[in-house]
Amino acid sequence: MRFPLHRLFLVLCCSLISISAHASPPAEEKPNILFLFADDQRADTIAALGNSIIQTPHLDKLVHTSVAFQRAYMQGANNGATCIPSRAMLLSGQSLGRIDEKLMRDPTWPEAFANAGYTTFVSGKWHNTDASIPKCFQIARSMFTGGMVDPLHAPLRQLEGGKLTKGQISPKHACEVFADEAVTFLQNHKTGPFLCYVPFDAPHDPHVVPSDFPIKYDPSTIPLPPNFLPEHSFDNGEMGVRDELLLPRPRTPESIRQMLADYYRYISYLDTQIGRVLDALAASPFAKNTIVVFSADSGVARGSHGLIGKQNLYEHSIRVPLLISGPGLAKNATSDAMCYLFDVFPTLGALCKVAGPPTSEGLDFSAVLRDPAQPGRLTLQFAYKDVQKAVCDGDWKLIHYPKINRTQLFHLKTDPNETRDLSANPNEANRISSLRSLLQPTP
Repeated sequence: MRFPLHRLFLVLCCSLISISAHASPPAEEKPNILFLFADDQRADTIAALGNSIIQTPHLDKLVHTSVAFQRAYMQGANNGATCIPSRAMLLSGQSLGRIDEKLMRDPTWPEAFANAGYTTFVSGKWHNTDASIPKCFQIARSMFTGGMVDPLHAPLRQLEGGKLTKGQISPKHACEVFADEAVTFLQNHKTGPFLCYVPFDAPHDPHVVPSDFPIKYDPSTIPLPPNFLPEHSFDNGEMGVRDELLLPRPRTPESIRQMLADYYRYISYLDTQIGRVLDALAASPFAKNTIVVFSADSGVARGSHGLIGKQNLYEHSIRVPLLISGPGLAKNATSDAMCYLFDVFPTLGALCKVAGPPTSEGLDFSAVLRDPAQPGRLTLQFAYKDVQKAVCDGDWKLIHYPKINRTQLFHLKTDPNETRDLSANPNEANRISSLRSLLQPTP
C-alpha cells in the first residue's frame, strides 16, 4: 500500500520540528554575557569561599558552577571615589595610568560587543559621566548616575532617544529595581546574543536595606578582622578622606562589629537580588549558553589595619571577588592565577570571539577558565593617587609611601592578612630592592 505523499510530508515536518526543538544551539552561536557587579564588596564575604558568618546562598550556588579567582584585583585609583577609575578600567580594558575616567575618549568593550552583533543592556550604578552611557550601551534602564545614595530614595534615570531622562525617586530599594530591570530584559529578549551588565550600588555605604528583610546579624557574634587595629600605625597619605571619618578614632571593637553586621546584612540583601536575576536566567531559553560573571569594583577595610575605606593598597581593599561560569568552563574550582579587573572583558571577548577595542590592554585568561591550574599574570602593580604604590610577585608584596619614604614588605604566602611587616629585616634587603625596581611611576 502506498503511503500518501501529503502524510509523508507532514511526518517529515513534525520530525524536523521535534529535532529542532531539542537540538543544542549551533556551534557558531556566540555565548551571552550576564555580568553582575557589586560596589565595595570584599573578596572574603562569600560563604562558599570560607566566610562562616555571612549568608550568601545564591552566590554560593554560583561558586559551585564557576571558577572562583582568589587573586583578582582592582589596580587602584587616582581619587578617593575608587569606583570611578575601577569601572572605567573594567569597561575599557585599560590600566589605571591610561584610562579616561569619563569613558568618552576611547572605544569600550560594550561598544565592541555591540559592533559584533550583541544587544547591550545596563541597569544600575554609573559614575563615569552621563554622556558615556548611550555611547557604551544600547539600552539603559533605571540608572543611578552618582556615587552614593540612600538606596530607598535613589533618583533613577532612563535612556530615551539617546538621552537620559530626569531622575525619578525609586519607589523601592534601588538594588531591587536594578534586579527587576535585568529580569525583565531576560524575559523579553528574543534573538541574538546579549551583554546584560548589572552594576549594583550595594554594599557601598550607607548600609540600608528594607526593614522587613529577614536576615540580620548580631554584632556580638561577628568576629573582628584578623588584622583589626584601633588605628593605622602611620599616616598613609589619605587619612582624612570621607571613608576614614565614618567612625571615630581609635576604632573600637564594638563599633567595627556593628559596622560589619550592617555590611554583612547588606551583602545578604544583594545576594537575594542576585538570586532573582540568576533564577530568571535559569528559566530563560539562554540558560545553557550564557557566561555569568560576578565581581566587585573594590574591596574595603571595615576595621582592617585600623582603616574603614578602600583608599589603600592592602589586600582587603584591592582584592575583589571574581566568579565566572559558563559553557565549556571549569566548575566548582578555585584559581590562584593573578589578574586585574581590566582583564575580564578581554577574556570574555576571547570566549565570545569578539574583537576588542585597539586601546584595550587587558590580557585574555580564558585558558585559566578551562584549566584553573594555569598561571595568570606574574606580577601586579598598584597605585593610590601619588601617595601609595605597590607591587606583588605572587608570594611577596611591597607597598611604598613616596611622600614619607616608608616601605612595607609582606610575605603573602604565609601572611595573607599583612600583619607582619618584614621591611626592617636585613635579610630582605635584596628582595626589597628587586621589588622596588619593578615599580613604575604610572602603573
